[in-house]
Amino acid sequence: MSELNPARPWTMRIAFTTLVMVILFFHMLPLQTATGGWIWPDFILAFALAWSVRRPDYVPLALLAVLFLLADLLLQRPPGLWAVLALVACAQMQHQARALRDASLATEMMSAAAWIVGVGVGYRVVLAILLVDMPALAPALLQVVITVIAYPAVVAITHLFMGVRKATPHDLGATGVRT
Repeated sequence: MSELNPARPWTMRIAFTTLVMVILFFHMLPLQTATGGWIWPDFILAFALAWSVRRPDYVPLALLAVLFLLADLLLQRPPGLWAVLALVACAQMQHQARALRDASLATEMMSAAAWIVGVGVGYRVVLAILLVDMPALAPALLQVVITVIAYPAVVAITHLFMGVRKATPHDLGATGVRT
């Protein structure tokens, strides 16, 4: 099935931006008034990785950079650090997209898990080198593990409800050449 609608990438970019805004909205709601509570996966990173593997043309790096930086600012993280690490992970997943096109979900999950762990560890290492106050280690590690565990659900949501599937050799890219 060829992609005949040239507006589809733009529609999907707007959909991804809306998805990130909704996730950020729920992050900022005061749902927990007590300390502790639930630790949620980093859905923004998980969706960005899933979309980067499936359709890199839907999430260009410039869009991801802006959205990750916005998330840093709104979630009061050191501006740019998480954004750069997540952007590197997404860029590498986009680079591997063609190789992962024919791979199994387990292979894709292992690649995504490696990048999720790498972003989490790299974030803490840079914060430690710069002597910046860090969140507690246990919740940070738990969030990384939960994000890895949630990745298959994110892929299922992406595939079933959002229609973002892996590109096939018969799909046409925005430039009219086979991807």
